[in-house]
Amino acid sequence: MNKILFKLGVLLICLMPFFTNAQTKGFSIANGEFQKDGKTIKIHSGEMHYERIPKEYWRHRLQMLKAMGLNTVATYVFWNYHEIEPGVWDFKTGNRDLAEFLRIAKSEGLYVILRPGPYACGEWEFGGYPWWLQNNKDLVIRTNNKAFLEACKTYLQQLYAVVKGNFANQGGPIIMVQAENEFGSYVSQRTDIRAEDHKAYKTAIYNMLKETGFPEPFFTSDGTWLFEGGAVEGVLPTANGESNIENLKKQVDKFHKGQGPYMVAEFYSGWLDHWAEPFIKIGSEEIASQTKKYLDAGVSFNYYMVHGGTNFGFTSGANYNEESDIQPDITSYDYDAPISEAGWATPKFMAIRDVMQKYSKTKLAPIPEKIPVVKYPNQPVQASMDVLSWIKKEKAVVNDQPLTFEKLGQGHGYVLYRKRFTQPINGKLKIQGLRDFATVYVNGAKVGELNRVFKNYELTVTIPFNGILEILVENMGRINYGAEIVHNTKGIISPVFINEYEISGGWEMYKMPMSEVPVLKTETVKPGRPVLYEATVNIDKPADTFLDMTNWGKGIVFVNGHNLGRYWKVGPQQTLYVPGCWLNKGVNNFVILEQLNENAQTELIFTDQPILDKLN
Repeated sequence: MNKILFKLGVLLICLMPFFTNAQTKGFSIANGEFQKDGKTIKIHSGEMHYERIPKEYWRHRLQMLKAMGLNTVATYVFWNYHEIEPGVWDFKTGNRDLAEFLRIAKSEGLYVILRPGPYACGEWEFGGYPWWLQNNKDLVIRTNNKAFLEACKTYLQQLYAVVKGNFANQGGPIIMVQAENEFGSYVSQRTDIRAEDHKAYKTAIYNMLKETGFPEPFFTSDGTWLFEGGAVEGVLPTANGESNIENLKKQVDKFHKGQGPYMVAEFYSGWLDHWAEPFIKIGSEEIASQTKKYLDAGVSFNYYMVHGGTNFGFTSGANYNEESDIQPDITSYDYDAPISEAGWATPKFMAIRDVMQKYSKTKLAPIPEKIPVVKYPNQPVQASMDVLSWIKKEKAVVNDQPLTFEKLGQGHGYVLYRKRFTQPINGKLKIQGLRDFATVYVNGAKVGELNRVFKNYELTVTIPFNGILEILVENMGRINYGAEIVHNTKGIISPVFINEYEISGGWEMYKMPMSEVPVLKTETVKPGRPVLYEATVNIDKPADTFLDMTNWGKGIVFVNGHNLGRYWKVGPQQTLYVPGCWLNKGVNNFVILEQLNENAQTELIFTDQPILDKLN
């Protein structure tokens, strides 16, 4: 009997390491520290969003991040980027292939921090929410609302099915998942909602993540002074934009049982930019110095952004303030980040890399070769077509009052509102509910512009007998941050007046989502009328390049079916980034929608340098 017990004892001793490994495998928070497979680690992370980078360049950008001395990549998942229509999900096509992004990150030896929202912010259209949520009268976003929470649950279930198997406890790269995002700031702005209702909502999202299958540990992120509203019991609070380490530790201790780990989840290496406002820059020395302070204090951090990328298509969001009813974000999400929009190592990159190398026990990975960039010769425009004539070939929706984009079943792009007058009228055209930019025509001739950015909601019109008023309205991106996120319908959202008379009855609405590239027929277009231009460009060696839109007015550009995003003469952005991986060897098709058409355009101008800081 003693021999049997002895043998069992020896067996147990031999098996103890296996039990220990089983308990410590994966990622956890224990004793105030981040632990990976039982070993204490610090998170040195950089944020980049797979949605904003051509899929073909994901590996290059991740290698750039690694060469800067980082061990983790953080990324938002934008709900509306994957639910492309109500109930239609895409996690495979092009930049939407999240599973592939995770595979590449793992193959490069990087950890991943996943930020699934459901609210994301990120200067992204509607903060990541699908636009059609607003059509459900029973649904109230970002609240403890049954219809909204049910929609969130569906999204998280779809997402989990894609990322399942990619968590650290399953041998994958994902080490942490964020619960909601910056909810403390929302609580501080929505004082009309009871504190207990705010708490019920954030708790519901946290529980939903767990019930869906997302594993611990989770984290929240807010300004340190906003932890009271944003922190969730049992979840690690992390700070955004906190440079004072004592403040960071004090607040984390308060909400995390008197201990760390301490992390700045958004260490701002640059800042966001709006149309018609100066491009913001933050000095390299400032960021390098703050990095050193974090490293000395053993604080984990995530550069927001380490690489911004581009708001391709209609993905850019908007802010607002007391001076402007809307501040649309520019197409470039360069962010003055260490890795530029086109993936270049900037002086800021090199300054951070130098600091990280001094604190690294091993030599940092080499900087990847720069992706080739070329200034192609100017190319002639071969065709043009009148937009208003083209769009009116579609069937109109007719209603007594103008309908919003959402009521028309359209999320993005443009809508032409048209009204015939049986009697002459003149005076002030007033559209207080304009969302967001409009060009106005009477009998086909342009009479002016209305613009929510500059609070310009009125203009004088003279409409003759049997005259036609046309208003081409552009959605410039839904608000992604703050209390006004709940008011995000687009188009004309209120009655139209001329003087004090409400203009109702017989409004025709033509939808123009620009989700597909128009096929052009060459025709003469009158000045001031919106126009579609086309250019066929032959290229021997595809490479990255930039389109210089300095001499153009306002619009969007397609290249080989890819929507490069918006341009607008007001600046500060004057160029559009053209990824070389989207160009063909041989024939390339460029189509430009020019809304203002103040000058007939005859050529496309290419350059090898971005222009992001020129205001007009």
